[in-house]
Amino acid sequence: MTALALSGCVSTTGPVAMAQPQSDLDYMAYGQPYATAPSSSAVADSSGGGAISALRNALAASPRRAYAPQPTYAAQPMAAYASAPLPAAYDASYKLDAGDKLRVVVYGQEGLTNTYAIDAGGSITLPLIGAVPARGRTPAGLAAEISAKLRNGFIRDPSVAVEIESYRPFFILGEVQAPGQYPYVPNMSVESAVAIAGGFSPRALRDRVTLTHTDSSGSTRVVVPLGTAVRPGDTVQVGERWF
Repeated sequence: MTALALSGCVSTTGPVAMAQPQSDLDYMAYGQPYATAPSSSAVADSSGGGAISALRNALAASPRRAYAPQPTYAAQPMAAYASAPLPAAYDASYKLDAGDKLRVVVYGQEGLTNTYAIDAGGSITLPLIGAVPARGRTPAGLAAEISAKLRNGFIRDPSVAVEIESYRPFFILGEVQAPGQYPYVPNMSVESAVAIAGGFSPRALRDRVTLTHTDSSGSTRVVVPLGTAVRPGDTVQVGERWF
């Protein structure tokens, strides 16, 4: 009787595979583990059915989306991103003068295309046509003058463009840290000119300066605030305060 009772307490089931335990939520989040799993017939289903079991079966049956690997980009040297220097921006009505450096392009004529500086006499000198007056002209006006001279016995239908490669310098004097001559920067103001010269000295008058502008009609000298525009060739005079 004791043997029969013991044999009745032992229930025989199908073979059970021993695998690393994994919860239903882990399965839904991460899928099947990487280790080789036994066949479905050898794994005991202990989920007990219900919503979680149905959701797990639906996820297992649905196809998994395959994602293409993202392309990799080789590192580029910093020099590859450096942009080429651009010509100086200028107003179309800007009047040329001595010290301006120009880029003259004659299309189809490499021997004439070059960089030319306006000399102290206010002219540039090109092959074939010699000196061409530039002082007081706009870049477009100078291009028209060069075209007219080339058309007169040299080139049948010349196409000429003139752009400013660099402006003539400006000058700053008086109570700044480093007075002198500096390259002009487009859209300069008196304040930025003072900054280029190292800033005000301790004795500088800081709210106004004297600005001198010279062109073909003569020189003008006016007292201006710091926000006033500076043009190529101008002279900025920073005064001294007395208290």
